[in-house]
Amino acid sequence: MPDEPKYKRILLKLSGEGLMGNQPFGIDSEEVARTAAEVKAVRDLGAQVGLVIGGGNIFRGLSDAAAGIERTTADYMGMMATVMNALAMSSALKAQGVPSSVMSGIAMPVVCDSYTRREAVARLEAGEVVVFAGGTGNPFFTTDTAAALRAAETGCDALIKGTQVDGVYDADPKKVPNAKRYERLTYQQVLADNLRVMDQTAVALARENHIPMLVCSVHEPGELARVVAGGGRFTIIEDPN
Repeated sequence: MPDEPKYKRILLKLSGEGLMGNQPFGIDSEEVARTAAEVKAVRDLGAQVGLVIGGGNIFRGLSDAAAGIERTTADYMGMMATVMNALAMSSALKAQGVPSSVMSGIAMPVVCDSYTRREAVARLEAGEVVVFAGGTGNPFFTTDTAAALRAAETGCDALIKGTQVDGVYDADPKKVPNAKRYERLTYQQVLADNLRVMDQTAVALARENHIPMLVCSVHEPGELARVVAGGGRFTIIEDPN
């Protein structure tokens, strides 16, 4: 790998479901530790790392579990689930010697710090992995949108979506063996073809702020660090040259 990362400051978006391991719901400590090790490898390259984790392993606002619950309330419940995941990940990072803190878009002063852009940038520059929780702090917005927003606010060089596959496909490659894999896409192609890489608000935010989006696997050991270093296997979404 090169001495310096290609992307100096990144925002990594992970799904909450990725922390479940083989469990039907909740947090698997071994999976959290494994993921923390992948994040540590990126930081060890010299990259500054922000992290957003969804809450779908605990509660998802738009789900059967939320049936009968008013949408705003359900969304706040989902945001609190992201705080639980963020605390678990930050703790796992610290256990591996990585300085880390949680900043929430919803004020929870007893549990973690409230998000401010200035403080978040200062912590990133100091070498902390900052785990952004609580979504945008508002209902009706997904954690995808929160990831794009925090990436734009903190001046990230790339927004990386960690998934179970090695890029963007036109169908689920686990269900469709001949699904087409894309090496490169434009933001407009993602939006027009409804490829569901991230929600449309997140993609639009990334496009408006010229933040390249990289989609790669977080289940392949060392792959995340390879991608940040400029190698590895991924799909990149950016403006056409």
